[in-house]
Amino acid sequence: MVLKVGDVITFERKFTVRDVELFTEISGDEGIHHITPDEQGRLVVQGLLTATLPTKIGGDYNILARTMNFEFIRPVFTGDTIKCEVKVEEYEIQENKNRIAITTSFVCKNQDGKEVVKGSFSGVILQ
Repeated sequence: MVLKVGDVITFERKFTVRDVELFTEISGDEGIHHITPDEQGRLVVQGLLTATLPTKIGGDYNILARTMNFEFIRPVFTGDTIKCEVKVEEYEIQENKNRIAITTSFVCKNQDGKEVVKGSFSGVILQ
């Protein structure tokens, strides 16, 4: 699929306890809220684990990221289903460099429709 300005790409994921355990092991982010369940038995998902939703979409389109900006608005818990929408803001074919420059914005919302993270990323797609 060739992207164009205005396109919106979505991805949805439900975070599990195992996701948090694996990310804790890999990242070393062992904040107490990531390893000790709350009164409802949930763990807080690491912000950077939540941030993998827009980066997954970028990966699907072979975008080599140059900048990434995240604003973490509210916590995500294990059991939450997060839907990420990435919108193409700029898309420029740079024939002299044999690449495409792309800029996006994104918003991720939980199953209740509340924003949990938003931001932007830009990069290039090599041709």
